[in-house]
Amino acid sequence: MQETYLLCCPCHFGLERTLRFEISKIGGTDITAQDGRILFRGDASVIAKANLCLSTAERVLIQLGQFKAYTFEELFQGVKSLPLEQWIGKDDAFPVKGHALNSKLHSVPDCQSIIKKAAVERLKSVYHTSWFTESGAAHPIQFSIRKDIATIYLDTSGIGLHKRGYRKNANAAPIKETLAAGIVDLARVHSDSVVCDPFCGSGTILIEAAFKAMRMAPGLNRRFLAEKWEQIPQSIWREARSEAVGRIKHDAAFAAFGSDIDPEAIALTEENCRRAGVKPRIEIVQRDVADFVPPEGAITICNPPYGERMLDIQHAQSIYRMMGGVFPADKAHPCYIITPDADFELHFGKQADKKRKLYNGMIQCNLMSYYQG
Repeated sequence: MQETYLLCCPCHFGLERTLRFEISKIGGTDITAQDGRILFRGDASVIAKANLCLSTAERVLIQLGQFKAYTFEELFQGVKSLPLEQWIGKDDAFPVKGHALNSKLHSVPDCQSIIKKAAVERLKSVYHTSWFTESGAAHPIQFSIRKDIATIYLDTSGIGLHKRGYRKNANAAPIKETLAAGIVDLARVHSDSVVCDPFCGSGTILIEAAFKAMRMAPGLNRRFLAEKWEQIPQSIWREARSEAVGRIKHDAAFAAFGSDIDPEAIALTEENCRRAGVKPRIEIVQRDVADFVPPEGAITICNPPYGERMLDIQHAQSIYRMMGGVFPADKAHPCYIITPDADFELHFGKQADKKRKLYNGMIQCNLMSYYQG
């Protein structure tokens, strides 16, 4: 039986339940949901599958330890007591980054320095050397100090998991891939669904819907830091990738339709769909939302424009009124709209069947769900 580790996946606030279910499907155990993160246990194969397959996780972290740290000495001793050598080899790089909130230790640069020194002292005692070249694979140490509790992690992902590899370019205000995937899940997109996005922008919602419907692992076209770690055999990564490829549902009846008034957005969506490998499933046209007519049974999912300046807000609200005139928003034409405007229903002209609080970055939004009529 393989050794298991305590793992942590941060996520957007409001997507904890979705991520929890995803983790259960890849073999994670002892799953615990917290605000904006999920803790669970898994072996090396689960680490690989989590990076490849989780659509709503921001990254996959190994939690090395947690302890109280009111002083720099307590922080130093706490880190020094951790079995860092289990993961970090003699030549491996181990940069340190993190954050502190509501704690006596509030200076992030000072905490970084103390943690780095403690890690060096721990590894010196194990490898019996006074100098580390850090020329090998990167094993980033992350720390979080909240209310004087320090948690130390190793980052297995590297670049955030929202970077799928298909979006080299984006429009001015793209929705994050992980948030789009969560909304797609909440909209109950299945293998035979038809999905529409009349504000397709750079195509993120459409692509994530295709991934979901066709069971395409979002991380298949990218690499992860832990793939270079000696501690996780290459065979585990090869097997995880092979399994992910084998799960793709090529015979899914899924189709999608995207439109946008901006011709540059249309070109961008087409380019990103090609790069993601889902272009044959998605039809893109330039069209004003005023001319939008969703097919019967299609699920409309969109992130309509919203500005922070008064004229932008007024323009956005006029768009909401236009949407209310052309979106049936009923059982035969369900729609899911993410917006930060607290008065969206007033302008749209219809009360949502369900409102779910989500965060788009630091902006509090609501996912307005219409599925009954």
